[in-house]
Amino acid sequence: MSDKLIPAFEAVVFDLDGVITKTAVTHAAAWKKMFDEYLKKREKEYNEPFSEFKQADYLAFVDGKPRYKGVASFLESRGIDLPWGSPDDSIESETVCGLGNRKNKAFNDVLKRDGAEVYPSSKKMLFDLKDAGIKLGVASSSKNCKAVLEAVNLLYLFGARVDGVVSAEHGLQGKPEPDIFTKACEMLGATPARSIVVEDAVSGVQAGAKGGFGLTLGIAREDNAQELLKNGADYVVTDLEEVYGIKGLNELFLKFQGE
Repeated sequence: MSDKLIPAFEAVVFDLDGVITKTAVTHAAAWKKMFDEYLKKREKEYNEPFSEFKQADYLAFVDGKPRYKGVASFLESRGIDLPWGSPDDSIESETVCGLGNRKNKAFNDVLKRDGAEVYPSSKKMLFDLKDAGIKLGVASSSKNCKAVLEAVNLLYLFGARVDGVVSAEHGLQGKPEPDIFTKACEMLGATPARSIVVEDAVSGVQAGAKGGFGLTLGIAREDNAQELLKNGADYVVTDLEEVYGIKGLNELFLKFQGE
């Protein structure tokens, strides 16, 4: 008889930016470039004191959220009221969607120029899970999810991809609502209670907790372990190498199942 481990969970749904790929840094830089330019423009036009977009703003108002929702959330924090506009707005439009499209152009310029990096421990975990027959999904607020996964040659690993494009097609709510994670489970033929969410954003662990997942695993890339734990993560690491492979992941899953 084989002594090969048979995991108690049936699927793992990963966030992309900051979990699989190092593109969270690229996103943060693109957000800062866009918002700082816009805030400096407002300083000239409306005589508003310039206060730069900081990492704390990124984590509090933008990280993990759909792009336009992130724009609106940050603007609200600064008391700036802009019309929503349309996703078809040009990058010159002074609307929520226009600013979001401006940020997206900045991100794609950097992606084309520099490519994307993968966290080695995440890549190893993905291949180990795939080899073990575990169903894999990726759930991201980004509309660039497919392009990023293609750039790092990992797209083929996933049986389900729920990103900004798919969310728009199905009318899914963004994080902190659990829609994109539960939709990924549905596409995989898995149940949330027997599945794991892996996330690095506060809005993402909130979504995992709301969705009734068997384990919501937080990755604290930004020294934000306590914030992740307070907002729904069952357990937090700074990198997936701390989980010790499928065996460690299974032990965590069972621990938070009360088994």
